[in-house]
Amino acid sequence: MRISKFIAHSGYCSRRDAEKLIYEKKITINDLVCKTPAINVTEKDIIKINNKKINLLKKKRIWSFYKPVGFITTKNDPQGRKTVFDIIPKNLSGLITIGRLDINSEGLLLLTNNGDLARYFELPKNKIKRSYRVRIRGSVDKKNLSYLKKGLVIDGFKYKGIIAVLNKQMGANAWITMTLTEGKNREIRKICRHFGWQVNKLIREGYGDFSLGMLKPGNIREETNHNYHNVLI
Repeated sequence: MRISKFIAHSGYCSRRDAEKLIYEKKITINDLVCKTPAINVTEKDIIKINNKKINLLKKKRIWSFYKPVGFITTKNDPQGRKTVFDIIPKNLSGLITIGRLDINSEGLLLLTNNGDLARYFELPKNKIKRSYRVRIRGSVDKKNLSYLKKGLVIDGFKYKGIIAVLNKQMGANAWITMTLTEGKNREIRKICRHFGWQVNKLIREGYGDFSLGMLKPGNIREETNHNYHNVLI
């Protein structure tokens, strides 16, 4: 298989990030610096990243994690902010986040040991649903919710259709459930701002077949019964 795919299947990072490491000359194959992603390797080859040997993982594993507010979804932050990996158990090293949640959002964050599986979940063409409970400040006109089903354009960016349901209007605040399949950067916040709603709480409750269930902020649970073992991209 291609070197970038081998690295993704090792759980080290995604194929895209593996290619960056190749161009940064941080990867060796049998002690020779890898200079291009257009190289095929086998399990017999010795692959190292930053002089540390990596191996293929046989089983695709998934964890559900309740990301609290105040943490960012990355391994390292130049600004020194807290990351989710500061609170994930240290024995679960080498995990990759599936998608992201911004620092002010909370809820379900999936993690995996396989870069290709992470990419599968993130690709819009696979139409994997994400569901959110959103508390906004503002009065909700149900006509605006119906507009969302058709999709809309905001500041030149096109957003695909979203299923939005008003759960409860409580004076100046309201709870809305939103389900989408695209997940662009800060999509829900930008859409709410477009309608004049201020988001004051955003919780991801579901992603694909997985949900928060009984998880509390900071809790993590391995999903042992899932159907993504044979996913290929």
